[in-house]
Amino acid sequence: MSQIALPLDWPEGSEERDFIVTPANEPIVRHFQHWSLWPVMATMLTGPRKSGRSLLGRIVAAQTGGELIDPGEDADEEAIFHAWNRAQGQRRPLIIVVDAPPPAWDIALPDLRSRMMATPVVAMPEPDEALASMLIEKLCHLRGLAASPELIRYVVPRIERSFLGIHRTMDALDELALQRRQALTVPLARRALITLGVIDESQAGG
Repeated sequence: MSQIALPLDWPEGSEERDFIVTPANEPIVRHFQHWSLWPVMATMLTGPRKSGRSLLGRIVAAQTGGELIDPGEDADEEAIFHAWNRAQGQRRPLIIVVDAPPPAWDIALPDLRSRMMATPVVAMPEPDEALASMLIEKLCHLRGLAASPELIRYVVPRIERSFLGIHRTMDALDELALQRRQALTVPLARRALITLGVIDESQAGG
């Protein structure tokens, strides 16, 4: 597994080493690594917010000389249309980050709508256990908190396996550690998860 950036509200890295690749998102990364084989030189990239989709789009655009439109729903439709045509002519990838592809993304321009219907869509998945563990470790580092392997092993199986769940958990851990002016420990994590309502007292054992 290699590092990629964090899909949360903390400073994101802009280089490939800041992104985290695990079996959960490896197929998405592999799709972009083989961009030169795409029959349509564009991809819509969707998935949960905070999932690192924007960072991945920036990495791919920087490495390939391609173009990134993020978020696609807020961009000018004519500009997207011309970017799509330009990508085909130059044989450089266009990455469009969207919350959802058409028809959920309501496109008014008919020529753009037809092009988007012909454009592949890949979706960032929710994190697997490995990605969740690495994200928690990275977020703790960014916040100046030391997370022991024991603490991560305690937290990961008990929280919602989603980027939002990881975000909420880190906020709670950070706030409680600050309130109590102590380092992160398993007992402190236990208390934070109980406070969040993630676990109850009967589930709090190690």
